[in-house]
Amino acid sequence: MRTDRLVAVLLLLQQREQVTAAEVARELEVSERTARRDLDALAMAGVPVYSLQGRGGGWRLIGGARTDLSGLTAGEARALFLVAGPASAATPAVKTALRKLVHALPEPFRVQAEAAASALVRDPQRWGASRVEHPVPRFLDDLQDAVIRGVQVRLGYVDGNGAETGRTVHPLGIVAKGPSWYLVAHTEAGRRTFRIDRVSSADPTGEPVHRPRDFDLAESWREIADEVERRRTPLEIQALCVRHALSRLRMVLGDRLVVGGATSDGRAEVVIRGYNEYALAGELAGLVEWLEVTGPPGVRDRLASIGAALVERYG
Repeated sequence: MRTDRLVAVLLLLQQREQVTAAEVARELEVSERTARRDLDALAMAGVPVYSLQGRGGGWRLIGGARTDLSGLTAGEARALFLVAGPASAATPAVKTALRKLVHALPEPFRVQAEAAASALVRDPQRWGASRVEHPVPRFLDDLQDAVIRGVQVRLGYVDGNGAETGRTVHPLGIVAKGPSWYLVAHTEAGRRTFRIDRVSSADPTGEPVHRPRDFDLAESWREIADEVERRRTPLEIQALCVRHALSRLRMVLGDRLVVGGATSDGRAEVVIRGYNEYALAGELAGLVEWLEVTGPPGVRDRLASIGAALVERYG
């Protein structure tokens, strides 16, 4: 973390022209002693900083020297601050340090750096039981750049039937769902989601994106994913589960399990989603030791049929 702190101190000096050790300590949540050591370290490393003693003193850059994050380009600065966003696997301490850095960036970089921190959401849960790995889509970087810069894109897209269409979209964010990548965008038909591996072309128009004032990428993706899951698993069954087995059910069923209140005998009411009665009964047959399906009748009948077949074969 020392390097992050030194860069943060340097950028604070650039932004405020003069800082005290107390101000640095407060901004970076370190002791004043640590802040002084960091300021001394910058001077020893050849950064043109000097201290002013007495009332109104502090640390300054000699001659108003300026730096753009140690020579980073605007694109590199955006890439750095992707680490601070919700999709990052970085530790909370690293994310906190990087979010502090964004406030000290030069103004031309700051808007896009802040956009980079919220441009990507990572959802580690795969769709269903699929374990298929996908290569990084060809136009991922172009679309991510369009999201960060806030420009519309003329998008070529191939649908599930192989038909190619073209449209102008307002890119709002990128989502990594397991190994799959998606673009969330506003279109003439409203909000739409595009699988990026189906994008055949992505040409920025230069026109600004019209972004809804209250748009939140993470919340929007939760709504999209929930709707997709409802379409994939339209059947809901009701059941009772012994409490100590709920963790096992969560491990097997993931987001398709909703746990409700407790019954008089101490079991938990649960709702489980599935594709159809046949598939869901087969999935739950191995859980009958802990689970009692109460409805619908078709799933109970199918479970009874599975039980009878098991007894006939193995009883």
